[in-house]
Amino acid sequence: MAKVITLGEIMLRLAPAGYYRFFQNDQMQATFGGGEANVAVSLANYGIHTAFVTKLPSHAIGQGAVDSLRRYGVDVSKILRGGERVGIYFLEKGASQRGSVCIYDRDHSAFQNALPEEFDWNGIFNGAEWFHFTGITPALGENVRLICRQACQAAKKKGVKISCDLNYRGKLWTREEAREVMTELCQYVDVCISNEEDAKDVFGIEAADTDIYGGSLNKEGYQSVARQLADRFGFEKVAITLRTSISASDNKWAAMLYDGNEYCLSREYHLHITDRVGGGDSFGGGLIYALLDGKPTQEAVEFAVAASALKHSIEGDYNLVSVDEVERLAGGDASGRVQR
Repeated sequence: MAKVITLGEIMLRLAPAGYYRFFQNDQMQATFGGGEANVAVSLANYGIHTAFVTKLPSHAIGQGAVDSLRRYGVDVSKILRGGERVGIYFLEKGASQRGSVCIYDRDHSAFQNALPEEFDWNGIFNGAEWFHFTGITPALGENVRLICRQACQAAKKKGVKISCDLNYRGKLWTREEAREVMTELCQYVDVCISNEEDAKDVFGIEAADTDIYGGSLNKEGYQSVARQLADRFGFEKVAITLRTSISASDNKWAAMLYDGNEYCLSREYHLHITDRVGGGDSFGGGLIYALLDGKPTQEAVEFAVAASALKHSIEGDYNLVSVDEVERLAGGDASGRVQR
């Protein structure tokens, strides 16, 4: 029985090699990824029995997505099969002052067209301790919003902890739509994960004296953001990732975790980025692992930030690191020296 359940869409990722622009050459690299799938891979790599729930076609591309998860130890037994297409996203990785570009082609995917009655949540949550989803999933349509709601309701009935990464995507829905839907779903959530933009975009809660595009974050201001989120929805914990973007290639990266009593700010990492897609998901996976492991608040946020810092050095959506590697970095070894 899986200890953690994640729900969402896994997509085919098509990207030019390296930092080429779209069609600068005639090749694209094909991999797979998606918010909740990325979290599942992280947790499986940390030794947590994790199942990913979605719907995928039975054809070779759908099977490729299943196999990519199975390769890293994710439980794929709860994936529904059917439908006609796998969602796609095209990624052009940015560098220096040129930002990354993400183009979605996911309409009418098997998961987007899934029906609520296809999911046996009572069986899916049998023996589970944790459920994770993101704000990307309910953005896919009314039927998927109902699937998310039923999953949350079933998890609550079984005493399963629920985490949600707000993950606002303006290409999928409006701020008004997101606020209405996420206000309802967040009533079920125990651990909320946000970044420096999501709380403002979804709930209109923002930190004072912050300019994310000018590279200026008032970290203390996010204490107020975390407290307002917790007060509004009764969250047990609120985590906020803090990215200071110097350029597409170089960021400062930290996070804060609020547990209702104290605000714990992590150390700040200076990142030279290989691939930032999945960075927030790797933080979520690290945080869930740390909380399940019983780590205190400060240690939990340090583990999660270190896990995510490492992800920025890895090509693809998935964070392919071990607990030992994360703990080494969280413990202060950020030298990047060769391990012999």
